[in-house]
Amino acid sequence: MNPALDIATSTEVVIPTEKMRCGSPRYDPGGGGINVARVVKTLGGAAFAVFPAGGPSGQSLEGLLARQGVPHIRIPVEGVTRESFTVDEQRSGQQYRFVLPGPSLIETEQRTCLENLAGYLAGARFLVASGSLPPGVRADFFQDVADLAAGQGVRFILDTSGEALRLTRRGVYLLKPSVRELRECVGRELSSEAEQIQAARDLITEKRAEVVVVSLGAKGALLVTERRYERFAPIEVPIRSAVGAGDSMVAAIALGLVRGMELQQAVRFGMAAGAATLMTPGTELCRRDDVEKLYLEQSPNGNT
Repeated sequence: MNPALDIATSTEVVIPTEKMRCGSPRYDPGGGGINVARVVKTLGGAAFAVFPAGGPSGQSLEGLLARQGVPHIRIPVEGVTRESFTVDEQRSGQQYRFVLPGPSLIETEQRTCLENLAGYLAGARFLVASGSLPPGVRADFFQDVADLAAGQGVRFILDTSGEALRLTRRGVYLLKPSVRELRECVGRELSSEAEQIQAARDLITEKRAEVVVVSLGAKGALLVTERRYERFAPIEVPIRSAVGAGDSMVAAIALGLVRGMELQQAVRFGMAAGAATLMTPGTELCRRDDVEKLYLEQSPNGNT
């Protein structure tokens, strides 16, 4: 619901008030759901992206998706699609990310998004909603999306935060919060792994989700279901950029499930995609060879 034209570049050092000469920019279609669709395609799967976009940046975003061969439908809106700007500081290796709020969507535009989405759900195995909501969109919008998916027998995967997460109270198959997002959702500190597992299980008990995958960043991930949980160790890779790592993880989990992987192996596949994205510069996402290599390295007995 809040796509972006992602721009990435680098400069020697970031200094306040100084004019900083940058390297050649890289442009990518961005935003959570769009990144998910891009990664699914990279990994050999089939995804269809549905998103609102407007203005010159929205047209550029759509053109980039078309050039990458990602099937999609752009829902025209009056507002101008946001741009996100990422700068790598060469001297320190630090990365600076500037994320704008996005255009305000009026109620009729929101309804058009839902109507278009409903029209493209036939035959889908999973519906993934990933990212933030732009201004003007009511905070419980993803609940409408969850109900729409349930009505058509499609499993719904959600990766969002804040009020949008708190107000989605039913119909989610798999929820993928970070620890911070989970803490904000349940409204209490989660200092230990036991508390994190209990918070995830509470969401399952309340029927808000069937499965919760908690991203722990550098500490790995937790998979929690009604009856069991599993902790996954992080995959150690050289980190160049964190842009899109969470979206890559979600994409590979969904694709793994479509391909018939057990839930545990799908999460491993997702972690491999997230780690592979950490290895690429700027706003570039994972590369298929890296994902498959990392997945095989961490899978017991090399099972696929």
